[in-house]
Amino acid sequence: MTKVFSPGPNIRLPRIHDPALLVFVRHGQTDWNREGRMQGHRDIPLNDTGREQAAGNGERLRAFLEEEGLDPAGFDFVSSPLGRTRSTMELLRSGLGLPAGDYRLEQRLAELTFGEWEGFTFEDLADDEQERLLHRRADKWRFTPPRGESYEMLAERVGAWLKTVSKPTVVVSHGGVFRVVRGLLEGLESVHVPKLDAPQDKVFVWRDSRFAGI
Repeated sequence: MTKVFSPGPNIRLPRIHDPALLVFVRHGQTDWNREGRMQGHRDIPLNDTGREQAAGNGERLRAFLEEEGLDPAGFDFVSSPLGRTRSTMELLRSGLGLPAGDYRLEQRLAELTFGEWEGFTFEDLADDEQERLLHRRADKWRFTPPRGESYEMLAERVGAWLKTVSKPTVVVSHGGVFRVVRGLLEGLESVHVPKLDAPQDKVFVWRDSRFAGI
């Protein structure tokens, strides 16, 4: 008999900070993104599409900063330590006319880990992990893969970092991190956060207490 899982309580995330200007870019595509494989902390490189997306986001950001009269040299540039985010950041900075490697790494911006599920697609797990997949479907915010992290856990470390943002900042990180950052900045309900779209070919700008994509 298939076990039935009930969703946990839906909560509204606290709006813990309101930075004046925060730019968020998700890393470009990898082969595992294309194949639907869970990456987490696995260090999978950008593919050709991902490099094009990263360079394109550099062009978008350059045009935005020029239009707004903002000097990119006045921003703090921060990246997740994983290779796909570092490659994206370096292509982005090159597009801004800045030295590619002059940015900081922040461990708290690493993607949530899927633990033992990393490298698998959900289709791969359908037979052996049916019960856990049903649990995840019922409560994606709190569900923790074996030896992995939940979105709720991710929000704790990302939130601790977010409180430190005190100057205009450009962040290159991951899809899960973006969802949590947006949830914490906008005070969204927890049930909606894991479902937020996180495109790899768009730059998101937080200012005037809202996100806008460019």
